[in-house]
Amino acid sequence: MELETKQLVMAVKAIAEEKNLPESVVQEAVEQALAAAWRRDFGDRDQEVRSQINVNTGEVVVFVTKEVVETVEDEDFEMNLTDAKKIDKDAAIGGTVEKKEKVESFGRVAAQTAKQVILQRLREAEREIVMAEFEDKINTVISGTVTRVEGRLIRLELNKAQGIMPASEQIQNERYYPGQRLKVYLKDVERGYRGAQLVVSRGCPEFIESLFSAEVPEMENGAVAIKGIAREAGVRSKIAVASNVQGVDPVGTFVGGHGTRVQAVMSEIGEQEKIDIVVWADESKQYITNALSPTEVTNVIIDEGHKKARVIVPENQLSVAIGKSGQNVRLASKLTGYELDIESEVQKPEIKEPVEEVVIKKEKAKVVPMSEAPKLKKKSDLESSLLEAVEEHGEEK
Repeated sequence: MELETKQLVMAVKAIAEEKNLPESVVQEAVEQALAAAWRRDFGDRDQEVRSQINVNTGEVVVFVTKEVVETVEDEDFEMNLTDAKKIDKDAAIGGTVEKKEKVESFGRVAAQTAKQVILQRLREAEREIVMAEFEDKINTVISGTVTRVEGRLIRLELNKAQGIMPASEQIQNERYYPGQRLKVYLKDVERGYRGAQLVVSRGCPEFIESLFSAEVPEMENGAVAIKGIAREAGVRSKIAVASNVQGVDPVGTFVGGHGTRVQAVMSEIGEQEKIDIVVWADESKQYITNALSPTEVTNVIIDEGHKKARVIVPENQLSVAIGKSGQNVRLASKLTGYELDIESEVQKPEIKEPVEEVVIKKEKAKVVPMSEAPKLKKKSDLESSLLEAVEEHGEEK
């Protein structure tokens, strides 16, 4: 089956509409295909050939580049000066000219070659256009559908583009299956030998920040901001937030009424991942104290030179500060940028009174012995004394 050039020219517009590509892109792909087909049918595979389509008349011409020489040894690649002057009056020995060849159709083999080239070029053009579209969406959250699960590598369909999510960018213990709809964070557009592909993530800290941006409108107008995020995807995240407007509670803003905003984020990343929202502080000691929340901190000793800090906590708060498997202190360290060393508060020994003081107090409180006290009279003696006093009183009267 031969390839009619006029039919192909007429199909350029139809192909452009079908593939949703600019007509100029499709025309360029077809011209490259026709040049390859011409080399196959009429020339040499090593020749430098370009084709040109007139979309109005349907005419196709091919231009073959030849070197101008004194003596022609290979007509496919060389041309003498006399013939070259007919094409270009300024032609000179050692230069090149383009010989024009008009074509009407190609043979079956050349037609198949042209078809393969067109399909390949159109696929490349589609990918390039899609990639150009997604380059503007880097560092944003987009939606996609899981197409294949290859071990720990997840492939997704992202609006005609292909995306991959490596194991390092996945949420721990999250399960994926073909047909699953997901929100993902577009990290980068990589161009490889198989074309461009999108690298997406659900496990990066930026994914959390983008989800909060969609839930907290105050971030857009600058009333509140996220200052830092430390995340262990699928387990726990710590987020430091700050307010730029007096009277606005940053933590309350991110949590939302009845926790609606933070719950919306958690429902997307999985309920198993806990989110701690703490207040950012410019002063290092206060920031470290806040980052270790909900731990009660007694004191923080900063070593700015080595970016280390000793954190003193009550003995009953030691396990809370460290967290399960060291998780709390590890995330707080990532968040603040300091290497944190948690120590329990030294308990003061019970103070006992000196022996001398005790003796003195006892001496002061000592009861006088009965032998030293005045002897008490018996009841009969008291009665006798009373009678004698009455009798004496009567005689005086």
